[in-house]
Amino acid sequence: MSTPPSGSGGRTEVDVVVVGSGPNGLSAAVCLASAGLSVEVHEAAEGAGGGARTLEMTLPGFRHDHCSIAHPAGAASAFFRAFDLAASGVEWLQPEVPFAHPLDGGRAGLAHRDLGATADGLGADGRAWRSLLGPLVEHIEEVVSLTQSDLRTFPAVPRTASGVAATARTAVRLGLRAVEQGSPLWDARFRSDAAPALLTGASAHNIADPRTLASAGAGLYLAAMAHAGGWPVVRGGTQALTDALVAEVERLGGRVVLGHRVSDLRELPRARAVLLDVAPSGLLAMAGDALPAPVAAVLRRYRYGGAVCKVDFALSGPVPWTAPGLDRAGTLHLGGTRAQVLASEREVAAGRHSPNPFTIVVQPGVVDPTRAPGGAQTLWTYAHVPHGSRRDLAEEVTAQVERFAPGFRDLVLHTTTTTASRIGEQNASMPGGDIAAGAVTPWQLAMRPLPAWDPGRVRLRRSGGDASGLPEEVHLCGAATPPGPAVTGMNGVHAARRVLRQRFGTTTDPLELVRRARAGVVAAA
Repeated sequence: MSTPPSGSGGRTEVDVVVVGSGPNGLSAAVCLASAGLSVEVHEAAEGAGGGARTLEMTLPGFRHDHCSIAHPAGAASAFFRAFDLAASGVEWLQPEVPFAHPLDGGRAGLAHRDLGATADGLGADGRAWRSLLGPLVEHIEEVVSLTQSDLRTFPAVPRTASGVAATARTAVRLGLRAVEQGSPLWDARFRSDAAPALLTGASAHNIADPRTLASAGAGLYLAAMAHAGGWPVVRGGTQALTDALVAEVERLGGRVVLGHRVSDLRELPRARAVLLDVAPSGLLAMAGDALPAPVAAVLRRYRYGGAVCKVDFALSGPVPWTAPGLDRAGTLHLGGTRAQVLASEREVAAGRHSPNPFTIVVQPGVVDPTRAPGGAQTLWTYAHVPHGSRRDLAEEVTAQVERFAPGFRDLVLHTTTTTASRIGEQNASMPGGDIAAGAVTPWQLAMRPLPAWDPGRVRLRRSGGDASGLPEEVHLCGAATPPGPAVTGMNGVHAARRVLRQRFGTTTDPLELVRRARAGVVAAA
């Protein structure tokens, strides 16, 4: 990795500059470097990865993922499959129970990797769970192709007439189920409380009312992924994934510049293409008056969503969950029944702190002993809070865990809280602690951040004022572009595809370029 440039006098001409080294910025850089282009990545922080980093946030030897930790979408990503993470020593570790949802009274819903085992454990609602998710699990490749597409072109797996028809049928299946679970009909098929709570916990990842079309769709996708591909963590921490991408950029002749916060696009080296792994607010700040007035107006109206307060724990031992099976779960959703989670999320959506905050817990130690020394454990948690919240929820999160695991407090060696406002200060791509870089609604998911066929492409005004050093256009490639949040790298792939075609006349699929470039690494391994 490189140090910051020593001023404008040190500028060099490059083909591509990428601002931001999150997973999408790095995936774009890998794709473009794989095409034989010279690439520079500029990152404000002293370490690459954005939210995909691993740090000792509590005590020495306790390794905590900074933001992203469980990766159902990443394991299915076409980019990571083309990249072949295993060739770089990156290992997905699969918890026996991808996710779970404890309830009061020592009960819980468990989402096993096996759909049948999950249905068997849900008793009276087993058949309903199987009928709801079974068709999505059976056609998971098409589900992934749809949900990780650019939401513009109609993907098909395979790209044949029959493949298009199959993908269309899967889109209908997913859509009808999302309408059901995003409406007052969401309880119609269930008879008990464990199954609906289990699904609601997955839907609440949207940090919004779980009974909406977008949240329901997200929950169905995540639940189906648990049975089809799991919710894995990366051995040693998500940093290993980031390090593999950085190493590939540099292997291909690229450069990663750390500790360089770009405040003005004129600071960047002159390049034929500029990609920005930033939130819309970041583009507004860097481009200033160079943005056409109509574009600036739309970006200022861009809606950010709910946020998170992150609480990291160093524990002397495993969490003493009351309900059987929770000690094998990678991810747990704490909030109680479906009605209780719904009430909590609606409080946050209204800009208020819930007295019973929905909390996501990940215990990587169930599969990864490298995260803590000896028999100790790290515990990663998020609690949902209003956008920009400055409140420290360490006590509320501790109480939520204690609710389902009496004696938890006695295991806590150290606690570190990162409030929503602090998250936004540390990473400008998560304004106000919004880790999704924008409210995930049907409209804003498809049209983020601009209502256009190419929603990330922005032409700049280069007449009047100081236009020297300004690029003609920039391409947004972060979580604020389709397909939205999650560590998949696909936002960067879609942006790279457009840049290759529009700026360099290359029509080869960037994933094919990545596979070709990685072939040498695989052969060497």
